[in-house]
Amino acid sequence: GFEETPAQARAIADVLAAMERDEPMDRLVCGDVGFGKTEVAMRAAFRAVLDGKQVALLCPTTVLAEQHYLNFKRRMQHFPVGVGMISRFVPKAKQKPVLAAAARGQIDVLIGTHRLLSKDVELPNLGLIILDEEQRFGVRHKERLKELKKSVDCLTLTATPIPRTLQLSLSGVRGLSLIETPPVDRKPVQTALVDKDKILLREVLERELSRGGQVFWVHNRVRTLEGAEAFVRELAPHARIGRAHGQMAEKDLEETIHRFWHRELDVLVCTAIIESGLDFPNANTLVVDQAHMFGLGQLYQLRGRVGRSDRQAYAYFVVPSLDGLTDIARKRLRVILDMDYLGAGFQVAMEDLRLRGAGNILGEAQSGQIAKVGLDLYLEMLEEEVARLKGEQRPQRPDTEMNFVFPALIPEGYVPDPGDRLKFYRALSGAVSDAEQTEISAEIKDRYGHPPEELDNLFALLALKRDLKELGVLRADCFVGRVVLTFAVDGSAVTPEQLVPWLQSRTGWARMLPPDRLELRLEGEDVADGLRRARAELAELTALSNAAA
Repeated sequence: GFEETPAQARAIADVLAAMERDEPMDRLVCGDVGFGKTEVAMRAAFRAVLDGKQVALLCPTTVLAEQHYLNFKRRMQHFPVGVGMISRFVPKAKQKPVLAAAARGQIDVLIGTHRLLSKDVELPNLGLIILDEEQRFGVRHKERLKELKKSVDCLTLTATPIPRTLQLSLSGVRGLSLIETPPVDRKPVQTALVDKDKILLREVLERELSRGGQVFWVHNRVRTLEGAEAFVRELAPHARIGRAHGQMAEKDLEETIHRFWHRELDVLVCTAIIESGLDFPNANTLVVDQAHMFGLGQLYQLRGRVGRSDRQAYAYFVVPSLDGLTDIARKRLRVILDMDYLGAGFQVAMEDLRLRGAGNILGEAQSGQIAKVGLDLYLEMLEEEVARLKGEQRPQRPDTEMNFVFPALIPEGYVPDPGDRLKFYRALSGAVSDAEQTEISAEIKDRYGHPPEELDNLFALLALKRDLKELGVLRADCFVGRVVLTFAVDGSAVTPEQLVPWLQSRTGWARMLPPDRLELRLEGEDVADGLRRARAELAELTALSNAAA
């Protein structure tokens, strides 16, 4: 139905290749809202059915399940693929024949809500589980899924994975495919954080309705939803307004959503039930009431309900008072306002991981802290263990200890926020290549201006450290005007045969100190330039050791 974007085509190829392997697939497809994750799921499901397997597609809400059901039916109507749905929207009398057909293997793709996890649902030839909007499912549901997916492929779709899921993917325990290319003509949603001002909100509604569009008004408290609807009627008395929440009767909820879909309603006052995956191209203004009470992933998902056409869309996060926000709510809202560009979902999830912690890899906690070990060391240990289990042989190089007597840091006066400083320290220390460090330093310069001398020293020091680790240097003592390197006895990558000619060509600048130290003299240069020169001179040694390896 659509022309694939390059990232989407790559994700489809990754998923199909993973399905062909001997071991069961466990893959996360992370893509922004509206970037085509469902298309990846359709291709995977079709491939599984052609191989004679059944597919279970699990959705968090009845409305999303019905939308998926209609899309799958329409796309697969010309092929011998049986598609069924089971949710609250399907009366109990009609659920029985669907379940019976699934148990006989006559339904190839069964789409449903948590109802799919019930004991009476039998899929004798299950080959693929697709979990849509993974962040909306609780731990018990996932534990039940674990029982099902021990021997079947599993595909998880989300724009903002929970910290634990993201960590599993980043560490290599699960496969990861990113869809970062926006569809053609898609525009970023313009986002604003505002006080609850009647005049402003009236203008917001009038502007969208005057151009023939529709509005989502989200208020996440069912008991006060009626009051929110009355408030909206006061702001826009001529608008056609409907109400939707998860505690409504199935028939009423379905009818309201259908009326909004067919543009018989102008404003839908609803709870976060519309958060997951729904596609209403004519709805291009979103108002989130009490925005400080929503989570980071929720706010991002809600914003993704608008801006799904070529029209400019707007999202307004309304709070009772901008001054009365808690620190954590302020940080959440700041992240969502900063990341208003297309494809920011993965970055939002990374910020969520930073704010909430990674959680237990094998336990039930979906977020938390690794206080005893420290996150960086824990991730390094996990990465090594995953590599060992995969049979990957990694050269053991010592992590070079850097000692220096000059200032090399991010000054408080340059980056005032301690959280931002910590984020940049982590990013810089975790950079594994010059390109990655250049990208981070460019971001810092873009936000805060020309870097001071202390930060320039830090950039040069970290770049030098990467090369020293490659050479197997155990320790580097950096002074103003000279650097002394101590090589590891066992882990050194440089042989005497390589070192002697290199030293002879640099007489007066480099010399050996007993028993196993190398001194580099950097007189007459400022600290950062001296470190860069040392790195440039050592590049030849690095090239020799790599060639020998």
